[in-house]
Amino acid sequence: MTSKFKQIGLIGIGVVFGAALTLNYSANAEREPEPLPIEDLRAFSEIFGKIKSDYVEPVEDKKLITEAINGMLTGLDPHSSYLDSEAFKELQVGTQGEFGGLGIEVGMEDGFVKVVSPIEDTPAFKAGIKSGDLVIKLDDSPVKGMTLNDAVKKMRGKPGTDITLTVVRKGEAKPLVITLTRAVIKIKSVKHKLVEPHFGYVRITQFQEHTGENLVGAIKDLQEQNKATPLKGLVLDLRNDPGGLLNTAVAVSGAFLKGGELVVYTDGRTEDARMRLTNSRENYLRPAESDYLKSLPTWVKTVPLVVLVNGGSASASEIVAGALQDHKRALVVGTQTFGKGSVQTIIPLNNGTAIKLTTARYYTPSGRSIQAKGITPDIVAEEATISSGDTPKLEVREADLDKHLTNTQDGEAEKPKSKEDKSDKGAAKKDPKALEPGEVVSKNDYQFNQALVLLKGLSLLQNRKD
Repeated sequence: MTSKFKQIGLIGIGVVFGAALTLNYSANAEREPEPLPIEDLRAFSEIFGKIKSDYVEPVEDKKLITEAINGMLTGLDPHSSYLDSEAFKELQVGTQGEFGGLGIEVGMEDGFVKVVSPIEDTPAFKAGIKSGDLVIKLDDSPVKGMTLNDAVKKMRGKPGTDITLTVVRKGEAKPLVITLTRAVIKIKSVKHKLVEPHFGYVRITQFQEHTGENLVGAIKDLQEQNKATPLKGLVLDLRNDPGGLLNTAVAVSGAFLKGGELVVYTDGRTEDARMRLTNSRENYLRPAESDYLKSLPTWVKTVPLVVLVNGGSASASEIVAGALQDHKRALVVGTQTFGKGSVQTIIPLNNGTAIKLTTARYYTPSGRSIQAKGITPDIVAEEATISSGDTPKLEVREADLDKHLTNTQDGEAEKPKSKEDKSDKGAAKKDPKALEPGEVVSKNDYQFNQALVLLKGLSLLQNRKD
């Protein structure tokens, strides 16, 4: 299994420009190519020549070829793309948990940048950027016509410099003009709190390289806060977690599952794209690393567990929620997840660039594909929000993205309908689950409170069985 780990050891998302991806660095990019379509290539050559000779301004060969490659990949699905040398380096750095930018997960929709999720504790999050926002201008430059990489390059820059985003938001009569100050983004991927005696809360914001180890540390700290005694219940919050490293998702699932249980499997056209990832050390650790999961307290495998999800839970988050749900290890509570169930393989090229190509779909242990569908909670708990007027709640999911892959198991999934929030018809008020400085979870968070009530009931049932 060592060779298999080499394939998944660097699996991750492109932070800020990734739109909730699960990536795989190719272990075997050299395959027998299929025959080239000669007639189509002749047409391409003819068009290339006409642009060179007749276009109103001279165009460099490199620009034409790069744009042709971009178009070839972005025309496939929302997650395939061409990475120039700079973007390739940023992708490799992103999974370390520190990078420059604004702190938003984005994708392209109808030629505009669409926000999947703002990342906690970043300039975008603090400025009030929301999931579903449509960015139409960056400073004075219209986004329409830009590639996703072009837009991301413009959003990135030297920390301390400003950029103005013009944002269209559902329910707002006019576009919002929001000025953000770029910063070095340092993400704390695991946050935790003993919310009551014997009941803990763990929030994973992204699946980064050290998230598994940090989860173990958080659980141990919760036990110490609980006077060194086992907990009676635990909430694992994956809401608005856009994903990350697949091997870390295996580790997080493995913290709560028995050894050797299947977490996820992938299926594609090539042998490299077909993997079965169980809760075994070779699937989440490099060969020389010590197994941090072995230091977990034994009660973690049986403690009542509730997993919170919503429309911003994508990719690796859905893998964890699906695995724990299929093995009946946890109750999944919240709303339908994003539905990003495909794997992108990073294939390095000889010139220092790379292509990001969708090569497989992934499936939960019971064989469910979540592509364009998502994980359905065991118990639906809508977010309690206070909005202005009759504004319907806006949610963006994989099924909303242009050219998304379909779910081959049951056809195209029905898009969840937006639900009108009738909690208040007056002026806009503060988000009831907004965090105060230093808070890990809000006392007014309706979904969290529902999870806590469920945990107490599950704990009572378990005590009766014991």
